[in-house]
Amino acid sequence: MDRASALALLKDVLAETVRADGPDLNVRQSAILLRISLESGPHTVRGLAEALQLGKPAVSRALDALEGLGFATRVPDESDRRSVLVQSTARGLAALAGLGDRVISCERALAQGKASAQLQPPTQSRPGLLATESNSSSHAA
Repeated sequence: MDRASALALLKDVLAETVRADGPDLNVRQSAILLRISLESGPHTVRGLAEALQLGKPAVSRALDALEGLGFATRVPDESDRRSVLVQSTARGLAALAGLGDRVISCERALAQGKASAQLQPPTQSRPGLLATESNSSSHAA
């Protein structure tokens, strides 16, 4: 997949996501939910912060939001009572299943040339945005 196709897919997935029922997650919340759901644990705030190269307060704020939505939970670590483990919930897994379905649907539509809108040629202000990585030393995207 080239950069233009990847960005078109992302655009369509995000458009479908904001139209879907349910809360909008920010990128940080999404990254954390994906990590705790798709990668084997145990997951801790400290481990998530290190893996995502974020501060622990930023991870804690994102987890507060995910917990408020019922997408994640923090439970005491039985082996170390000073630590808490982070887990996704059934509701969080269901939200990710919906996201996965949207990615598949949008990818199929893009492959069939039915994407909601095609990317426009690069503008003067962003000339390297759609260039492929092999043709561009800039990683603006």
